[in-house]
Amino acid sequence: MATNFNFQALRPVSFNATPVSIRLTLVDRIGALKMRGGFGRDNYRVKPGLYKVGYPDSQSDVLVSANYKLSFDVLRSNLDSLNVWILVVDTKGVNVWCSAAKGNFSTDSVVKSLKETSLEHIVQHRRIILPQLSASGVAAHKVKEQTGFNVLFGPVEARDIKSFIEAGYKATAAMRKVTFPMKERAKLIPVDFLYEKYKLLFIMGLFFFLSGLDRTGFWFSKMIDTYMFPLITILGGYIAGIVITPLFLPWIPFRAFALKGAFWGLSTTLVINRMFDVPALDAVSMGLIGVGIASFMAMNFTGSSTYTSLSGVRKEMKWAVPFQIACMTVGTILFLISKLA
Repeated sequence: MATNFNFQALRPVSFNATPVSIRLTLVDRIGALKMRGGFGRDNYRVKPGLYKVGYPDSQSDVLVSANYKLSFDVLRSNLDSLNVWILVVDTKGVNVWCSAAKGNFSTDSVVKSLKETSLEHIVQHRRIILPQLSASGVAAHKVKEQTGFNVLFGPVEARDIKSFIEAGYKATAAMRKVTFPMKERAKLIPVDFLYEKYKLLFIMGLFFFLSGLDRTGFWFSKMIDTYMFPLITILGGYIAGIVITPLFLPWIPFRAFALKGAFWGLSTTLVINRMFDVPALDAVSMGLIGVGIASFMAMNFTGSSTYTSLSGVRKEMKWAVPFQIACMTVGTILFLISKLA
């Protein structure tokens, strides 16, 4: 009796898929360190398209990733012993979660990638596995309507991919839970700290110059004698917003990031004020500036945190930005008055 047997399902498929290793090289690791330090962040990406790990065939799973290289590297380094396809979507070099929120990791971008790679001719099944954190940007039913592919949302962490597949594409409650512990928040500090370095240097330079003013004009000797207090206060506000606030994020009072930063900015300036014997007007003026800087820098962290939503950030910015501008403006005016009085 003749039996129909599909040899194509067992035969590896080549097509135009780029082979990649699951082993990260020294270059990959150095690149990741540079990125976390804020160097070359905007260009840390891989070319969109189809990649293969191991020897996938027409029945192998298809994992979808952003073209941010760190996301891509984390995914492939967790695919030990698997033979899979990786479909890299053009997210403009942005990670999965942020690109989904911005609309780069979207229904349209996934559909476009599926069509450009002709995936329907490469695999016989009709399923693709997307990162769970892309769910806010991708409508699974629309992908199905436009391409015929069913979208499965995988686990939050790439390390759970193998377990997810082996369990029949089922995720446990732990796999669906998004965590953001202190060590993960700490990883984001270096890039944020250096990202705004030019603004920090500009403000420090401005107040370094203003320190030399008095009613008779500008004195270089006075600038040298009095610059330490404003510069340390400005740096303290910057550190309060970018370092201290993210580290202690869950335990700071207030829901709004701007207020969390203002809390630590005020705390930091009070400590710094005790270190210097300065007039009350100087203390108040620089206190306002430190609070404004800390509040603004902490609010920047909303783009890196799982604690926020896009709509919530927009609502916060409507009142937080005027508050921060007011702190900086009033603080600068009082500082000038203290010098010229």
